[in-house]
Amino acid sequence: MSPALSSERVLVLIPARMAASRLPGKPLADVGGRPMIVEVARRAAAAAIGQVAVATDSEEIAAAVRAVGFTAVLTRADHPSGSDRIFEALGALDPDGTVDVVVNVQGDLPTIAPATIRRALAPLAEPAVDIATLCAEIVVEEERTDPNVVKVVGSPLGNDLLRALYFTRATAPFGAGPLYHHIGLYAYRRPALARFVALAPSVLEQREKLEQLRALEAGMRIDVAVVDAVPLGVDTQHHLDRARAILAQEKAEQK
Repeated sequence: MSPALSSERVLVLIPARMAASRLPGKPLADVGGRPMIVEVARRAAAAAIGQVAVATDSEEIAAAVRAVGFTAVLTRADHPSGSDRIFEALGALDPDGTVDVVVNVQGDLPTIAPATIRRALAPLAEPAVDIATLCAEIVVEEERTDPNVVKVVGSPLGNDLLRALYFTRATAPFGAGPLYHHIGLYAYRRPALARFVALAPSVLEQREKLEQLRALEAGMRIDVAVVDAVPLGVDTQHHLDRARAILAQEKAEQK
């Protein structure tokens, strides 16, 4: 953990629901011999930054998580986003407000490196930062123009950090230089998370279909740590097959 955060209490929350539109039931899909949500929780625990818990509306997911010793919090089923779900879970787990930083790790990242999760805390060493997130430089030419690849437009701060100015599905910024692929893993200061979920959806958020723009439009500061690669997000059967292959390769290399 960053020395600047060593005195702060961090809680890692993993939102998960069964009703994924493209791959229903994916939190319980088998990856490497265990449910995907359990694999993500294991990697979050290996990051060693704080307590790990899963926030879910599913008794089945909660049971799978608890069966291997992790904490699960049952939340309402009508949350519009993972941010709202983790905010409810935060209140249930820490009603006295002792947690300072909440890290939101998506439950469909079964190959994410623990070091990548830890890296999300780096921008919070700057006290003015409300929310921290991650990105990686785009190295595949097709991704530069792919609207499914969200780009970060940011001002370099040094030490592989950016101050986010905008997030977009368009190819931006214009001109020579790197483009950065946003990775949707967030570390919130607790007051920032409370403020964020209380805000109404913003104009640009609704136009781009990018929730993080709500924070920028409200004047909140988001800084971004640059990492080496984008972790595989599992949204389809093809992604699931790739994740299984990656984990099988990791297991073989460990022998």
